[in-house]
Amino acid sequence: MRIRRTLSTFVAAGLVAGAGVALAPAASAAPTGTSSLAALLASDGDTFDRNWYDFDILDQAVGAVLAAKPASPVAVLADGTVPLTAFVPTDRAFQLLAKDLTHRWYGTEEKVLTALAGAVGIDAIEQVLLYHVVAGATIDSGTALASDNAVLATAQGGTFTVDVLSKRWGVVQLRDQDRNDLNPFLIRGVLDLNAGNVQIAHAITFVLRPADL
Repeated sequence: MRIRRTLSTFVAAGLVAGAGVALAPAASAAPTGTSSLAALLASDGDTFDRNWYDFDILDQAVGAVLAAKPASPVAVLADGTVPLTAFVPTDRAFQLLAKDLTHRWYGTEEKVLTALAGAVGIDAIEQVLLYHVVAGATIDSGTALASDNAVLATAQGGTFTVDVLSKRWGVVQLRDQDRNDLNPFLIRGVLDLNAGNVQIAHAITFVLRPADL
């Protein structure tokens, strides 16, 4: 679902320097492009499909939130002038979340989103989406790999931590606020999406959780 509404006001959450830890500066020049992540998410046809490793459920979830709550801060994803970094779960990641929450396996992307909306409601989906957005910073993959134990503040208000398990092999895990779930990894080869723009995204293997779901 394409996002047409932009956010009139948005307070950037920025970065939290936890215990003196901050993100290392990016080696490359600061990006200046203003193509939004909403445009990127909708670029593959704006519909559900059978590819579990793209981002159709995320795209449709954003649209569902904005349809129900037009003033939601999620609309910042459509304003390409606002710097941010999104850590984007694949459709498979949402399928696994739906299985965990409902104890059922859903065979289509549409059924996954319907099940999630029924299980937790649109407000919770909004909070989960915002928890994947770090506003005010364009964090490329090279910066993330140099930032072990960096604590990132999200547009939802919570934080998660970057855990660089292997800088050599590019193994990075994100530790969220749910101690009972599996923490996601960055997906090598699916990083720096929308590169060159101030809104950038990195694919992750599981959905980040702002609380114990």
